[in-house]
Amino acid sequence: MTDSTPSTVPRVAAILLAGGSGTRAGFDHPKQLELLGGKAVLRWSVDAFDAHPAISLGVLVANGDVMAAVDGIGKGWISAEPGAERQQSVGNALQTLADWEDEALVLVHDAARPGLTTDVIDRLLAALETSAAAIPTLPVPDTLVEQAHGEAGEVIDRSALARVQTPQAFRLGILRRAHAAAVEAAATDDAQLVRRLGIAVAAVPGDPRLHKLTYAEDMVILAGLLGAGTMRTAVGMGYDVHRLVAGKPLWIGGIEIAHSHGLEGHSDADVALHAITDAILGALSDGDIGDHFPPSDPQWRGAASHRFLAFAGERVAARNGHIAHVDLMIIAEAPKIGPHRPAIRARIAEILAIPVERVSVKATTTERLGFTGRREGIAAQAVATLELPEN
Repeated sequence: MTDSTPSTVPRVAAILLAGGSGTRAGFDHPKQLELLGGKAVLRWSVDAFDAHPAISLGVLVANGDVMAAVDGIGKGWISAEPGAERQQSVGNALQTLADWEDEALVLVHDAARPGLTTDVIDRLLAALETSAAAIPTLPVPDTLVEQAHGEAGEVIDRSALARVQTPQAFRLGILRRAHAAAVEAAATDDAQLVRRLGIAVAAVPGDPRLHKLTYAEDMVILAGLLGAGTMRTAVGMGYDVHRLVAGKPLWIGGIEIAHSHGLEGHSDADVALHAITDAILGALSDGDIGDHFPPSDPQWRGAASHRFLAFAGERVAARNGHIAHVDLMIIAEAPKIGPHRPAIRARIAEILAIPVERVSVKATTTERLGFTGRREGIAAQAVATLELPEN
């Protein structure tokens, strides 16, 4: 996304609707979070809008669970609460654009259509140069018949019919008027509301890749359309240990814990984050933490270890992979880790931009045996499970 546009060119906002539960798909989570080619269905549309130079702002309409799963979505995005119906969700998104001029342009897109392309966006924006609204459509290739009680009836002439897709594009002032006039009326898309004002809606060629995810079997169709190949599972293990010394803060799992001693190291010596970082890099066959952040380099002296872990997460995303699970074991006689486990889980999930349900944190002692038992140091072990595209 661009940070700004010339004053003579209308600003363009994208509204991405991701508030539905998608129960018909049969997943145990919102369908927009189902993984397609190594990333959430929702992320495909986010990336497409981010890549388009004309779009300066995105409004993600989603509930808290979805927002948490896409944490770190980017500075060009703001959020809005979903409504009970699609129409209410769009209305909530429009409220976030209250300070935008009526001449601005807006694209309203369903997150369940991940196959968004630059060409479709370009065609819609070009249509808005002469029209107040535009939608992408596809011809109906199949024979259509009326059907009742399991029997085929009369054939319907398909020559005047088209399949409607999203995103749908509007001059912002027109879309505001359409929603204000439809308080008591329902519609399945915004173009219907605009047409009720007597305003013509232009049709531009759509794209078969904008297939909508409705049922689980649609994932197979989308994978084929978008070239999202099969994934392989990769597992990596990490281990780290640091000495306890007086007079230093104690950082474990990305949080500071009050204690008489802290961990000694070139960085902040967070054994937990170091172990997870190595586990992820190991699953990627991408060396270890010392290769990327050598202790001989003074720029990493005292560095916060969340930077190392975030880097490892970015390496996964760069390969179109995702982190399926992280399992962390902290080995310490003191302090007690149990009271801090929820905060550590939440912080690791935040750094890696994954749901907290994918992070496991455990703690144990060595029954006063060895260096950890003598409270000389703290150790951590981690296992990271990744899903990566087949080469």
